[in-house]
Amino acid sequence: MSAVLAPSPAPEASPERLAAAGLRAFMRIAQAWQLSIDEQLALLGQPSRSTFFGWRKQPEKAALSRDTLERLSNLLGIWKSLQILLPDAAAADAWVRQPNTAAPFGGQSALQRMLAGNVSDLNLVRRYLDGVRGGGWS
Repeated sequence: MSAVLAPSPAPEASPERLAAAGLRAFMRIAQAWQLSIDEQLALLGQPSRSTFFGWRKQPEKAALSRDTLERLSNLLGIWKSLQILLPDAAAADAWVRQPNTAAPFGGQSALQRMLAGNVSDLNLVRRYLDGVRGGGWS
């Protein structure tokens, strides 16, 4: 009788590894969306400039707050939804700056909404895009 070996579970991602990966992804998104430093700071919840530049220099050493992690999660979700909805990368990246007449935006761009400063603004944009992907805005 031979024993069946169960595959060993994948190593659990540590908060530090998740934070570093999220920051590296955010930096690529910031470049694609052509975000200014001030816009990046606003989207991340207004960390001090020295903290922000420390994160950029050594993301693996960043100790992120729950708020910042939630912001990163929403921003990555927004980026992913845009890549799915608009397979042309340039169009997907440009969408965040275009005026939008959909209810949550009232003629402003999604970026203007996200820059309002609250994590709920990021979440609203993410839920809007998730709704569009799923066939409707709720």
